[in-house]
Amino acid sequence: MAKKFTAQNFESEVLQAKGPVLVDFWATWCMPCRMQGPAIEKLAEEGYNAGKLNVDEEQELAARYRVMSIPTLIIFKDGKEADRMVGVQSKELLAQKLDSYR
Repeated sequence: MAKKFTAQNFESEVLQAKGPVLVDFWATWCMPCRMQGPAIEKLAEEGYNAGKLNVDEEQELAARYRVMSIPTLIIFKDGKEADRMVGVQSKELLAQKLDSYR
């Protein structure tokens, strides 16, 4: 199951994590976000550090990372943004990008 990132756990789960972390910035009303969801879940099931951050519930984090369109997928490594993609991405592409940051 994909992690749920919030303001309370973002520092420990994302910024202090060992290895790359994929954060899917999304919202429940966003149809492309709903299309992206199963790929994020599958990556988490396969052992990747991947999760979702609801931009409606975590507006301050979305603003901090300048999320203007959703879905926005950001890969963090060593506490810093390493890669950013906007729009629906395939599970295979996301896995390839995560592997490249290991």
